[in-house]
Amino acid sequence: MAAVTTMLSRSPGRHHLLLMPAVLLVLALCAVAAPFVVGEGLLRLSSEILLIFAMAQMWNLLSGYAGLLSIGHQVFVGAGAYGMFALSIHAGVNPYVAIAFAPFVSGLLAALVAPILFRLRDAYFTIGMWVFSEIVTILVGKSNWLGGQNGLTLSALRDMDPDWISPISFWWAAFAAIGSLVLLAGLMRSRLGLALLAVRDNDVAASSLGIDVWRSRFIAFVISAAGTGLCGAIYFLGPAHILPAAGFDPNWVVIMLFICVVGGLGTIEGPIVGTIVYFGLRQAFATSGNWYLILMGSVAVVVMLVARKGLWGTLHARYGISLIPIRREPPSDKTFGI
Repeated sequence: MAAVTTMLSRSPGRHHLLLMPAVLLVLALCAVAAPFVVGEGLLRLSSEILLIFAMAQMWNLLSGYAGLLSIGHQVFVGAGAYGMFALSIHAGVNPYVAIAFAPFVSGLLAALVAPILFRLRDAYFTIGMWVFSEIVTILVGKSNWLGGQNGLTLSALRDMDPDWISPISFWWAAFAAIGSLVLLAGLMRSRLGLALLAVRDNDVAASSLGIDVWRSRFIAFVISAAGTGLCGAIYFLGPAHILPAAGFDPNWVVIMLFICVVGGLGTIEGPIVGTIVYFGLRQAFATSGNWYLILMGSVAVVVMLVARKGLWGTLHARYGISLIPIRREPPSDKTFGI
């Protein structure tokens, strides 16, 4: 049995897994050095790219691996950001430290609403997430404690060195992006990851095999919400001001969906490709007004028609290429002494 377990834990791309710690170390060192090498404008753009990627990866965990399509994920972006702002303003906590509180706010919110939303299936869950997000947006806009429609401002940043705001925001963004990769890769190679794949493909069959469908989806839902909330808090640290319309903007989930659909839903590499495509198109056509939005929609439609699994998903299906392999290899005949 020990030999079987060992064999099952290995993937065809085992040499890639051995290289991952070295690659992650290089990425971490580059992230640490970046603020001292690049200009502030490029640093802010890099922070946004990293945060959007991390958000897309969290949305990918829920929709691509747990089989729960969410069009209300912006609620966790706003919840995390407002949690950080509220803790800093009302409790006097340093904003750079208060960021760490954001995942707990969004994760707790997801845990509280999950028993209700999980009673809904398929499209009903999708609509339920959107309705829940709208309800939270309205409640926040009516709360004087959270600034109402005027939002909140991080006045504590005025007493801090402005030269360090962009570097610290970038380091947090790099932490979120690299952390999302490590988290998802590790999660999908765990027993929970196998359970999520089975639940995504057929939750009824998975349940009949003894998999706790509700528990598996609950864990993925909370992790996805917590990661998204962390990214939301980091993003709004830069402008130091948040409004309900900005924090709970539906465009957040539109961006996540676009990146995952174009790159490849249900693959770890897909959001990487999708993020590159998204920001490439945005930078190239941002000055074209509404034509930019039309172009983005057209690209998404074409990809869905030509490459239904997304760019990376189709490439992987055709050539079997995996930069971050998560598939497990079945035991060979030698394992059983045949």
